[in-house]
This record gives sequence, structure tokens and C-alpha cells, in this order.
Amino acid sequence: MNTKEMLRKFEETVSGYIRELDGVSLEQLLWKPAEDEWSLGQMHVHLINSAQFMHLRNVAMCLAPNGNPAVSSTGKTKPGEEVFGAGSFPPDRVQVPPSPQYTPPQPEGKEQLVDGLRDAVRRMTEIEPAVAAFDPVAQAISEPGKDTDFELVRNTVVHPRFGGLNALEWFQLIEMHYRHHLLQRKRLDDAWRAAHV
Repeated sequence: MNTKEMLRKFEETVSGYIRELDGVSLEQLLWKPAEDEWSLGQMHVHLINSAQFMHLRNVAMCLAPNGNPAVSSTGKTKPGEEVFGAGSFPPDRVQVPPSPQYTPPQPEGKEQLVDGLRDAVRRMTEIEPAVAAFDPVAQAISEPGKDTDFELVRNTVVHPRFGGLNALEWFQLIEMHYRHHLLQRKRLDDAWRAAHV
């Protein structure tokens, strides 16, 4: 899948999130099925913050490392190879223990979330041409040091689970991550309906 198709799928997914927010009350947005679980609002904050402050930052670092020590040529882990080989996360639930470093705050309201989602699309759209500018297939057969594009594909930033990802992989991860959280969205909607019948 090329970057334009990734961006198109991302825009579709985000449009769905925004449409669904329109039919959600503030009470439902902030409601948590259990104390150690996230609300629908927190899930949206997580998606926005991870794209804005981790994934897109890492895309930019891979494209213009400027001596940043976080950029290396580390390869993917086995789970990273599996996820990128499949083009999506497995449908398994990922649950991290609550912590101040990881648990997102509750949103102030729907407008904050809609603005954040739209801003993620805007930033993805802005960086897409730079990510699309290199062809990983051509780079794979280039010789190191002879081609700037080869160096770009080798520039990776380590993901805690998936290992070293290059700019294209970080870009693709955003779309896969948003799509994966559709499962959490459904769980939260179902739990809300069950608790408010």
C-alpha cells in the first residue's frame, strides 16, 4: 500500500470517529466501564497524543535525523515483523496497567477531540509527500552511502514493542493504530449500552 492509500484510509477512519462523536453525550464520553479502564474520551486523547507526539515526531526524525541519538538503523522485532507483514494489529486487546505516564487524561469536551483528530489528519497530509519521496523497494537494492534515499529507509526510531521503524513504517503505524482502536470503541459502546439499559 502506498502513502496516499494509507492517508486515504486514515482520513476515512478519522471521519468515522468524528461522525460517531456527534452522537455521544458528554456523560458517555467520560464514562468508564471500570476504574482501571479508559473512557471513550481517554481513548480519543490517546489516539491524538500518540499520533501527534510520538508517531509523527518519529516520522520527522527518520526523515531528518540531524544527529539525533534516537535515530539508528535498528531493525524490527518479531512482533514488529508480524504486524507490518499483516498490515494490521492482531484483534487482541492490549491493556496496560494504569499509570500517570501512560493513562491519558479525560478530555475537556468533544470539540477538543474533533480539533485534535482533524489536526492529526492535517499533519499526516503535510508530511505524506516527504514520506512518499522514497521508494523502499529501490532503497533495498541500493548500496549504503551512495544514495540519500537508502539512508532514509535505514533511519529508524525504536518502538517499545515493534523495534526500529523507518519513516514509512511510523506513518503506516498511525493508520493501523487508529483502525485497531475501533475494537476498543465497539467494546466501550457495548459496555455503555449494557450499563444504561
